[in-house]
Amino acid sequence: MTLRLASWILFLLLTLVKGDGSKGASVIRLNTMDDVHQHNHMHQGHVHGHHPSSSSSSTNQKDPRVMVFFMLQDLKVGEIMPIHFPNRHISPSQLLPKHEADNIPFSVAELPNILRLFSFSQGSPQAEAMESTLKECEVKPIKGEIKLCATSLESVQEFARDIFGSDTRVQTLATTHLKNPPTGVLQNYKVIAISQNIPSPKLVACHTMPYAYAVFYCHSQESENKVLMVTLEGEDGDVVEALSVCHMDTSHWGRGHIAFSVLGVEPGETSVCHFFPSDNFVIIPSFATV
Repeated sequence: MTLRLASWILFLLLTLVKGDGSKGASVIRLNTMDDVHQHNHMHQGHVHGHHPSSSSSSTNQKDPRVMVFFMLQDLKVGEIMPIHFPNRHISPSQLLPKHEADNIPFSVAELPNILRLFSFSQGSPQAEAMESTLKECEVKPIKGEIKLCATSLESVQEFARDIFGSDTRVQTLATTHLKNPPTGVLQNYKVIAISQNIPSPKLVACHTMPYAYAVFYCHSQESENKVLMVTLEGEDGDVVEALSVCHMDTSHWGRGHIAFSVLGVEPGETSVCHFFPSDNFVIIPSFATV
């Protein structure tokens, strides 16, 4: 059984992880689903604010990385759904303790110095990915959104505390592959069970960003959301406890959002749901009811 990321992340958040501070020699996850999330703004909350452009529906549906969207009414036990779960994970060696992360420059203006620090050359794929992440982190939040690019799990914890209040107990949910690590291949999954369906107007969603160490794009925006945990079984025998978030009101999303192209719908016409990869997670109040 693979590591249960939600429990692991929650443990680290509660114990304020003291990582080894090692600075990896490569950027995390280049050219992955995270890149689609970042540059097309498909994150929860963040997904609908910046009016991303999208190509034709036929082109999008040929790209397996966008095969994470569905409509809530289509989620039924026994239903077959094509889904792409990227093959990636978070390693403890990629996590920096807050006191180290806070002492490393983190801005587009400081990019040349950051690249020298991590021995990346200007114009390299790593440098371009890091620049893209820094630019995304410096984009102003949309109306009603609160966001933070957290460079440590301690910062994630502080952000969640600011959102929910210091006295609110929280729970962390994530996608877990129960048998095998994800292959990164688009395949059909059968819906076995819907184990949780939690109305959660206030939540924090955190997404990994390509960088020299672990960076989490965390954001929160109050709206009509549902958090679901769905048991899926893949064609290759993969069994997944999959985290998904459903946005029940999409009337204020940009018409060019890629989800509408993939699903063939218009803003406000229906709910839009999406599955989370295993290195992303959602934090919600623990008193939220199933």
